[in-house]
Amino acid sequence: MSRLLHNPSLNDAVLLLLLLSFPLTCFGIRYFPSNGEKTEIHLGSDILSGYTEAPDYRNGVDCSRATIHIAMTIDLEYLRGTIAAVHSVLRHASCPENIFFHFIAAEFDPATPRDLTRLVRSTFPSLHFKMYIFREDRVINLISSSIRIALENPLNYARNYLGEILDPSITRVIYLDSDIIIVDDIAKLWNITLHHNRVIGAPEYCHTNFTKYFTDNFWADPGTSTWVFKKRPCYFNTGVMVMDMNQWRKGMCQKKIEHWMEVQRNKRIYELGSLPPFLLVFGGNIEPIHHRWNQHGLGGDNVKGSCRTLHSGPVSLLHWSGKGKPWVRLDDKRPCPLDHLWEPYDLYKGKRDGRRIAVGSDGLEGYSGYFE
Repeated sequence: MSRLLHNPSLNDAVLLLLLLSFPLTCFGIRYFPSNGEKTEIHLGSDILSGYTEAPDYRNGVDCSRATIHIAMTIDLEYLRGTIAAVHSVLRHASCPENIFFHFIAAEFDPATPRDLTRLVRSTFPSLHFKMYIFREDRVINLISSSIRIALENPLNYARNYLGEILDPSITRVIYLDSDIIIVDDIAKLWNITLHHNRVIGAPEYCHTNFTKYFTDNFWADPGTSTWVFKKRPCYFNTGVMVMDMNQWRKGMCQKKIEHWMEVQRNKRIYELGSLPPFLLVFGGNIEPIHHRWNQHGLGGDNVKGSCRTLHSGPVSLLHWSGKGKPWVRLDDKRPCPLDHLWEPYDLYKGKRDGRRIAVGSDGLEGYSGYFE
């Protein structure tokens, strides 16, 4: 062995064999220009590439100094949706400089929080934001299998822990999923009143079939099912919520949600991931806000992801909840009609045919009556 270490030719041969025994992989190459060009990050075989710098949106007249806090998760799989969502918020905000984003990143995502921070900063140079790391061990032992594997991602449960993640000085936050776009001023949503010390404000649906959200085990057990019948069985989607964080912490809401997740682990009382515990804790006792603020279900169901149409009435927020995501269907050249409403906010420039639709132009034809 000592002879090998002192023989340069043998050392070179051994080194060459070692190099050839591993695949050629690019590690840790990052490019963060500040001149509006494309941004690339290479993380092994995963590539974040081609995000164009967004326009520099500035406050209009009569803007106060009041901050609007928005919380979103951010990871490699849904990054394109998150960037488009942020772009849509800024594009339609009357006071975009007053908005502060709280991005919650996964602990073990291929794109590290540092990578994501640099990418967000290069795409939105003037954006006020903070990146947080969500520790998966906080929730991993409470997660059960779901109807769709994507719903088992620990990051889906980060909203349960906003009371811990956010600084106590933040008393109100808007939580948004990554598969949305906003086509209205976010200040209108921020300024809704939460009456009677309610914790959450969201569009509410009290004429839905509540039984489909829970299993036969749930309805057969009086100890669980009677809990629902003590209040109005109303559904709301957790992808868009205005949250009073003082009331959240005071009411120990995190513990209440964890309780139902523990019941689920033992009895299998639902199939839909992170939504049912919220329904059990808050259903029938939220601040109902206008349905325009969550036109959800545009991603189809949780199995096929088929195309959907808009609900009747005006629209302020479009939500591709369900299996189908607009960026996937657009790239596959099998978009649903409403996916073209998402496309103008897409800042991703890689692996596409180069076709762009300007915000507010032909991509919205036929839907102008919805946007008041």
